[in-house]
Amino acid sequence: MKLQICLFLGVTFICVSKADFSPPVVNISLDVPADQRWAPLMKLYDINFLRKAASEVIDSTVPKWVHVAIKPVVEALEKYIPQPYAGEIRGMASFYGTDISDIVLLNFAYEVSAFCTSIVTQDTTGNIYHGRNLDYPHDVLKNLTVDVLFMKNGKVAYRGTTFAGYVGLWTGQSPNKFTVSGNERSRFIFFIFVRSSILHRFYYVFIPTDKGHWWENIISAILLKSSPVSWLVRETLEAAVDFQDAVMRLAKVPIITDVYYILGGVRAGEGVVITRDRGGSADIWPLDPLHGNWYRVETNYDHWLPAPKRDERRDVAMKALNATGQNHISMDSLYKVLSVNPVCNWITVYTTVMSAATPEKYTTAVRDMCV
Repeated sequence: MKLQICLFLGVTFICVSKADFSPPVVNISLDVPADQRWAPLMKLYDINFLRKAASEVIDSTVPKWVHVAIKPVVEALEKYIPQPYAGEIRGMASFYGTDISDIVLLNFAYEVSAFCTSIVTQDTTGNIYHGRNLDYPHDVLKNLTVDVLFMKNGKVAYRGTTFAGYVGLWTGQSPNKFTVSGNERSRFIFFIFVRSSILHRFYYVFIPTDKGHWWENIISAILLKSSPVSWLVRETLEAAVDFQDAVMRLAKVPIITDVYYILGGVRAGEGVVITRDRGGSADIWPLDPLHGNWYRVETNYDHWLPAPKRDERRDVAMKALNATGQNHISMDSLYKVLSVNPVCNWITVYTTVMSAATPEKYTTAVRDMCV
């Protein structure tokens, strides 16, 4: 992708990308045994690369001494993981040729730090568009990103974007029903300033700290029977019959840590941000187009609180949306909003735009670099 200059409200935001690319697409059959479902990944990835990437994610999230100490515990807890995830994780361990504890830790490690921007919008004719940037501080994930078509009886039951080795979903679509994305809910945000050698300017990456440590999340999942946030997304995509049903499920089912669930439907007004505590919803923030609220922007903090001074993602996204206008919003223009700096930033792994009413237009781009 070439250098793009996007003009919004008289301010020029420069978006640079050296080589954005589409991730591979893989079909995963829900009709085969759980421990065999993810076998198609082996045709896409070198096994040594997968092992190395998994170790990098685990080691950067879970301290090595804890990793060693927790292995026997994780192996004991594996029997309590519900189906189909237990079978799928067991199959992953077999494909990887590694201990099942590594794959369990890998899946819980991904639950820790999903820094994101999600936007749901409605145009003037009632069409709903949903876009998200997913940010993780692991550069290797760009080469692990994969679009998955979950097949049942030969048809697409639902689809999503995830990472090889991870059975959950942070981004997904149930065709002609709803779209969903998940954002980490953070209490504080720390900043690291990085000097760009390209434009000779300083930029920041933001590192939200979630409410629960990873070991608290595991205890919550196993002992309290709470769902990992990404597993609940996947379960909702498979089971919910429509947008309202999806909202109810994502608002009420106990989960292991706080999160934001953002949903878009197929009818006018079907857009919402659900702010979640572990036990239930803390707030439900729907679209209100009759009063001019034709979009909702969610990053990593509660919408009723002021944004941290040095994290401009929310404000910049809103300015870009206002400049675009409701009469010009579309999947293409929403992608441009999500490409504006710092909405798209140094740790953005991928951007997805989707609309449940036109499921064939689901599009993901892995971002090489946004500055």
